Amino acid sequence: MTVTMTGTQAAPEGGDEGLPPELGRASHIWRVLRRDRTAMLGVVLVVSLVVAALLAPLIAPHDPNGVDVAKKYRPPSGEFLLGSDNLGRDILSRLLMGARLSIGTAVVAGLAIGLLGLVMGMLAGWFGGAVDAVISRVVDILLAFPLFLLALGITGLIGPGLRNLTIALVSVAWAGYARIVRSAVLAERSKLYVEAARAAGASELRVLVKHVLPNVVAPVLVLTTLDMGVVLLAVSGLSFLGLGVKPPTPEWGSMLAEGRNYLDQGPQMTIFPGAAIFLMVLGFNLLGDGLRDALDPHSTRALTRG
Repeated sequence: MTVTMTGTQAAPEGGDEGLPPELGRASHIWRVLRRDRTAMLGVVLVVSLVVAALLAPLIAPHDPNGVDVAKKYRPPSGEFLLGSDNLGRDILSRLLMGARLSIGTAVVAGLAIGLLGLVMGMLAGWFGGAVDAVISRVVDILLAFPLFLLALGITGLIGPGLRNLTIALVSVAWAGYARIVRSAVLAERSKLYVEAARAAGASELRVLVKHVLPNVVAPVLVLTTLDMGVVLLAVSGLSFLGLGVKPPTPEWGSMLAEGRNYLDQGPQMTIFPGAAIFLMVLGFNLLGDGLRDALDPHSTRALTRG
């Protein structure tokens, strides 16, 4: 997914003058998000599902691994709000506990991808030469392969499990971020404020971290949020193929894999995990779109709402 952003930040508008720059910018972003109904829907979806995942041990009505074959394939009812599966386990409880693994893995992987891409892109764009050549060739190679298939191959080589799955996703997905950051750094390093910082005696590292980084981090933040849904789909897809958690540990992708064999007897086994993945991905996408508008000073929507 490609996100086009500028290298400068929108100045905080009226009402933020008395705040420090960071708080003023955050206040401006929240004001734009708050006036965007679709972005707020994304916030509600993401926050609701994350809170449900965090509170899962407290609010799960049943033991997620408790087996009672006499109650298998029960439709949604007062006892089982979302029904039961082929072993009589409560689907709602398994969804809540599975959210901790699915969402947690997606967030950790997404943040690691964004951070690695940011670092590699800044190194390539700032130092150039051999550093840029090596990083750019690695990026070209990684982008030549479909992300999911490459992650699938790496996970197959290093073995199943959420940790290995996360490592595989991070090792192949950072390339797109690095290319965007490299272009932004190349545009920033020749600007007057960089020359002024150098003339004032600032070291290369200080110029890069203190002055250039704040002007290139916005597109990474937006892309990370937007791609969090893609990462969640990749995590669920790899788990669906048996490369994630081992049974009976609940996880959304593995729950879909279990339910595909029982569509006739218990369609709720696939409907509700699929709906949870859909809602979480939708939330990330809506939130990412809202952040893009809030962080892009040339966005018409941001200007009219800010």
